[in-house]
Amino acid sequence: MSDPIKHECGISLIRLLKPLEYYKEKYGTAFYGVNKMYLMMEKQHNRGQDGAGFASIKLDMNPGERYMSRVRSVQQQPIQDIFAQINDRINNVLAQHPEFEEDVQLQKKNIPYIGELLLGHVRYGTFGKNSIESVHPFLRQNNWMHRNLIVAGNFNMTNVNELFENLVELGQHPKELADTITVMEKIGHFLDDAVAKIYKDIKKEGFNKREASPIIAKRLNVAKILRKSSKNWDGGYAMAGLLGHGDAFVFRDPVGIRPAYYYKDDEVVVVASERPVIQTVFNVPFDKVKELDPGHAIVIKKKGSVHLEQIIEPKERKACSFERIYFSRGSDQEIYEERKMLGKLVFPQILKTINNDLTNTVFSYIPNTAETSFLGMVKEAQNYLNRKKEEQILSLGSNIDREKLHEILDVRPRIEKVAIKDAKLRTFITQDSSRDDLVTHVYDISYGSVKPSDNLVIIDDSIVRGTTLKKSILKILDRLSPKKIVVVSSAPQIRYPDCYGIDMAKLEDFVAFRAALELHKERGTMSLVDEIYNKCVEQSNHKNNGAINHVKEFYAPFSTEEISRKIADILEPEGIKAKVDIIYQDIENLHQACPQNLGDWYFTGDYPTPGGNKVVNKAFINFYEGKNERAY
Repeated sequence: MSDPIKHECGISLIRLLKPLEYYKEKYGTAFYGVNKMYLMMEKQHNRGQDGAGFASIKLDMNPGERYMSRVRSVQQQPIQDIFAQINDRINNVLAQHPEFEEDVQLQKKNIPYIGELLLGHVRYGTFGKNSIESVHPFLRQNNWMHRNLIVAGNFNMTNVNELFENLVELGQHPKELADTITVMEKIGHFLDDAVAKIYKDIKKEGFNKREASPIIAKRLNVAKILRKSSKNWDGGYAMAGLLGHGDAFVFRDPVGIRPAYYYKDDEVVVVASERPVIQTVFNVPFDKVKELDPGHAIVIKKKGSVHLEQIIEPKERKACSFERIYFSRGSDQEIYEERKMLGKLVFPQILKTINNDLTNTVFSYIPNTAETSFLGMVKEAQNYLNRKKEEQILSLGSNIDREKLHEILDVRPRIEKVAIKDAKLRTFITQDSSRDDLVTHVYDISYGSVKPSDNLVIIDDSIVRGTTLKKSILKILDRLSPKKIVVVSSAPQIRYPDCYGIDMAKLEDFVAFRAALELHKERGTMSLVDEIYNKCVEQSNHKNNGAINHVKEFYAPFSTEEISRKIADILEPEGIKAKVDIIYQDIENLHQACPQNLGDWYFTGDYPTPGGNKVVNKAFINFYEGKNERAY
């Protein structure tokens, strides 16, 4: 997006199903799993650049031998930093012990990170500080192998305070009020409980403590632990976990908000946040990579068995549509087509805005992630022109000649690369304090690409805050001297905060909210704002299940077009010569383009979990009371 927003996280899990010697013989290295994990994390770096982490577990190690390893980083390039550390460690050991070079068992025993079970995570910080302590995977350690727990996920919980209190009631003393900690400790509590119960049964059967360990691993019911742990969770999540003895799982929320895909063959089980990551890294076709169903977990036992289990009853599917519009990699086969469809479906609005004048209209896009929707928009412009050409040619009848024919056929959509992003500046504008100074220089333009008589149509993935448009892009595009600049959003107006993993927490950050507020002021309806506030305050004392989104009433008096016009007024920089229009995608078109991903709460306010309604009301209270803080 032209306004960057931090979002989501990415998970990667690999379980090697063969002994490490197998990979050494077939692929030339026992580090096959580590190498694949590096690729999977790099292919998902779009999902998080604040931090990254990696953890591994070695199976069947002897007491006293290290079987768990973890490394995390918050460096500027955290994935590269992690694997540089891993490589340095491996190379140092091999340099000191050349005899390990061809002996896989000695490598496994003496070199960290070489394991059969690997978990990777890339992070954008949406809750808590961006410190090394906030970076996944999280580790819960215990001398009992089965009670060791490593957790990483792509999630936000809306009811962290409630979950925290639940832990306190269980007698725990959590070290931090954060959703990852509370989730891990909840799973850990029921893991401890399950291990203790199984051990009690085994003891009655006459086994001693040493004999009990492999029996516990075999009998441990991971799905049952997840059912008990997730009973009160409210949020969107794709949760991955490793148990110290070698069991593993990935668990998806019952609405399917956060994505998860998996692949299995006789060598590996792989899970990732994005399908093309698995396709590329393991060179497998589209139809071999499956989506993990909402409310289900993929459970991998230590012995290598893999099964899918329903943990929570699935609800109406509301998978995040922002994944399709922007967050996920556009190389996914389905997402690529959906983004083109978004560009196609918004074209009629564009045509109306430019008065059907394609001859004097230039089409382009900002930023690069909007290129796919741009292709769909231009293709539809071509289709429109082809229909017009057909009518014109047929109307000529016998009067047609070569000159007239070429005059008709030569008309085509005018496409230019009018704006170029200077990537060198990106790393210096992540903080708001320095952003304003440099934002005007983030983009440059292709001088001479537009004539003074032209409309300039620019498509973007979405317009969230509008800051970059107002302070940079529109000013720069105006230097080309078009008569009109039409900014097109392939997504609808963002009106409500997200509380399931995207960093959109404050209502006043959204230009659509600011536009509606201006309309209330202009029309003398600020008393309605007071009423909504009072309803939100009253609602705040209710349980999550009874919450209603009262903020919908804030937008109800105005049409989408009225808010779009006011957004154009707000974003139009002082002194700009060109007329500015803003066009947004329709909700109906969004659903048509992305029929399997109907999660649209940031556009419609229709939150898929009760906690979402409580969060949006809290966000309105914060706005009204002037509190600059998150609503979750």
